[in-house]
Amino acid sequence: MQHSVLTFKNRQHGVDFFKVSVDDKSLVICNKCSKQVPRGGKSSTSFNTSNLISHLKHSHRFDGVLKAYEDARAAKDASNLKPAAKKPPGLTHIGEAFEKSKKFARNDPRAKAIEDLIMEMMALDDQPFTLVEDRGFSRLINHLEPRFTLPSRRYFSDVCLPAKYDAIARCIHTLIDNNVKDMSFTMDIWTCDVSPVSMMSLTAQWLNTDFQLYRAVLQTQELPGSHTGTMIHQTLEMVHVVLRDNARNMEKAMKECGVANLGCMAHSLQLAVNEAVLSQRAVSDCVAIGRKIVGHFRQSQVASSALRKLQERLQVPQTRFQQDIATRWNSTFYMLKSLVAQKQAIAAYAVEHHLPATLNAHQWTLVENMLTILDPCEQLTRNISKATATAADVIPSTQALTRLLKQTVPTDHGVKTSKDTLLKAVQSRFGHVEEEPLYYLATILDPRYKDRYFTLASKSNQATDMLREKLLENDGATAGTPQPEEPPEKRSREDGNNSLLGMFEAILEENTEAAIHQENGRVDAELQSYLSEPTLHLSRCPLEYWRSNQSRFECMAQLARKYLSAPCTSVDSERLFSAAGHVMTEERNRLACEKAEMLLFIKKNLPLIHQQVEG
Repeated sequence: MQHSVLTFKNRQHGVDFFKVSVDDKSLVICNKCSKQVPRGGKSSTSFNTSNLISHLKHSHRFDGVLKAYEDARAAKDASNLKPAAKKPPGLTHIGEAFEKSKKFARNDPRAKAIEDLIMEMMALDDQPFTLVEDRGFSRLINHLEPRFTLPSRRYFSDVCLPAKYDAIARCIHTLIDNNVKDMSFTMDIWTCDVSPVSMMSLTAQWLNTDFQLYRAVLQTQELPGSHTGTMIHQTLEMVHVVLRDNARNMEKAMKECGVANLGCMAHSLQLAVNEAVLSQRAVSDCVAIGRKIVGHFRQSQVASSALRKLQERLQVPQTRFQQDIATRWNSTFYMLKSLVAQKQAIAAYAVEHHLPATLNAHQWTLVENMLTILDPCEQLTRNISKATATAADVIPSTQALTRLLKQTVPTDHGVKTSKDTLLKAVQSRFGHVEEEPLYYLATILDPRYKDRYFTLASKSNQATDMLREKLLENDGATAGTPQPEEPPEKRSREDGNNSLLGMFEAILEENTEAAIHQENGRVDAELQSYLSEPTLHLSRCPLEYWRSNQSRFECMAQLARKYLSAPCTSVDSERLFSAAGHVMTEERNRLACEKAEMLLFIKKNLPLIHQQVEG
């Protein structure tokens, strides 16, 4: 039996170079020339391939056998080679590896960028400066960027905070200086609950040349001492229009400053509802009982669980009761509304369990009828508290609310006196709005309202005349050629006349035909063309209208940019101080007022800066 010498077999081509001798295993026979070649010894332990290779080199150098062997050998050697180890990307030499482990210098741009982002996070998310000392945060930063050395909290509070404040202030100044001519301001005063600090805010609102609305916090300043009108006056500088609340110290300050100012519509409505409705003895008794009921379920987990079981059994929505806040009448409205929604479940609970107080049948009816009176007021509060609400909404809203309160409906039973008192309070607090130029000019420049929502024709003519005077003051700008306007939208009356929206539509229908056919030679072609066109639907945005039509009504667009920039409430300032409550907490009650001002300034203005950068 013959055996191939596998070491000399070209497996790719199937060629055997030698075979073992049958008679003597210490010899192999060349398959080419049949010559016997010693294997290097007598025992298998001494066998080698040196003699076989020498035989091929001397005897078969030129006949192709040697080349075949060398090719087979090279292929085998290549297959036995181990693949070279891949080097980590970027580590091409020791110098680069060392660079990767080297800490950033304090002034390194990469380190500055990380510090800047940490500072922004502290301001936006109300994080304390001690965050950088927390073990978890330190481990996270070290994992994300081992080369960054986390500075101390003092460094962030004393270096990074002022630097970020100055950078944002420069951006705000640049934004305002960029062709902003007319701005509206809101202001408010806030007192901290956890430290003896009072602050006054000044926020600005304006429209750019493309009718985009901007808001920025210009200042949040400490207001030490008594909040008298004189003290507030000394704080204000270079302000010409201010929207304020109705506190007497604010009114006095505005008079001493000699600046144009308006009261907050939401605050005026709050006072009207409180003095006309919630102060009524029967209503206040119902509210007090409602607070006890809500407090019982909110403070007792056992009572809440029992109520949920009753809700499941009665198949009523499992909603939570809302606790009211004494200074917010609409929160009382929401509390009473949540109680009425759970009336059946509360009655069933009172039969099986103890309640600290209950409403009788007459009181339940009183609450339900009272909600129908307050519902339009709640709708109005939501509308004027929107970010898009302007001074133009005041006259149409108050007229719609007044006419709605004058209507007689079946739900007036038992609450007619409260309704009449609320009507008088609304007329008393808002009766002057049609005499205020800022209000009636903003109204007539709003394409949703124009001159359709004034109570008398004389009021409408007064607004039109004043607008014409303003147009003439703008150097007698000529009107553009009137272009075909899109067809008037179909106005939905599905809400009927029992809602605030339905009353808006009713007023508009009464005054539209007369306004369109009225010809007044005292107004120029531009004004007449604008007023004769159909109004926009209430759901449309007036700023989009002016953005598209400012080339047609160039002079009027300039006035619209001025008067439609004014808000109708001081909600922006109140929201600012809601944020202040998160900045100055029990854990941060030693935070210096100056640093709290900077944090608030950054928190409220940074999104605007980001919007500008991304835009």
